[in-house]
Amino acid sequence: MPVDTIPYSLPQREPSWQIERGRDLLAEMRTRRSCRFFSDRPVGRDVLELALEVAHAAPSGANRKPWRFVVVDDPALKKEIRVAAEAEERESYDHRMPQEWLDALEPIGTNWEKPFLEVAPYLVVIFRIDWEDFGEKRIKNYYPAESAGLASGFFLTACHMLGLATLTHTPSPMNFLREILQRPPGEKPYLLIPVGYPADDCTVPDLKKKPLAEALQWNCEAG
Repeated sequence: MPVDTIPYSLPQREPSWQIERGRDLLAEMRTRRSCRFFSDRPVGRDVLELALEVAHAAPSGANRKPWRFVVVDDPALKKEIRVAAEAEERESYDHRMPQEWLDALEPIGTNWEKPFLEVAPYLVVIFRIDWEDFGEKRIKNYYPAESAGLASGFFLTACHMLGLATLTHTPSPMNFLREILQRPPGEKPYLLIPVGYPADDCTVPDLKKKPLAEALQWNCEAG
């Protein structure tokens, strides 16, 4: 059944305003880095919830919002997650990853050790919800991976704009997160994101970004 509609419009902006605003946003987002050295300085729950509200505003397949944000701040639970994640990561670094993958990671300086999983004030685990059971009826969601990816991008951007550091951590496989956090079988771990402030002595690799020209193609008439 079709839903009711409401008017939609955007403020009329001059091109000069758009360019200035876009440049400011680009400059700010270019300062975002993946953080692996966190401070244990507390982050207000209300601040984190605002970032999650932004994430929850992301578009999704059929407006199902097929994601779950599980926030972990209990030290014992964070330690359990770290132990399980490091076990998977050590197996990956020692046996699963081909040399080509290891070579790609070498400039970043990562290894199987993940102390940030205990230090960061929050671990936000984003689950994609493939399906849910409501009584005897199973409801399938549409485009759950794409939708969870959109929500993740909104969340990372919101955290950065609020002055919070993040890391997209993807231990593989991640099924241990569903078991530890006692999520139902229709939910699959998508991203494990530590959130907090950088440590006072935090450093990040000085990586050069691929130019936009290498990732952009225009298919339009010459103007």
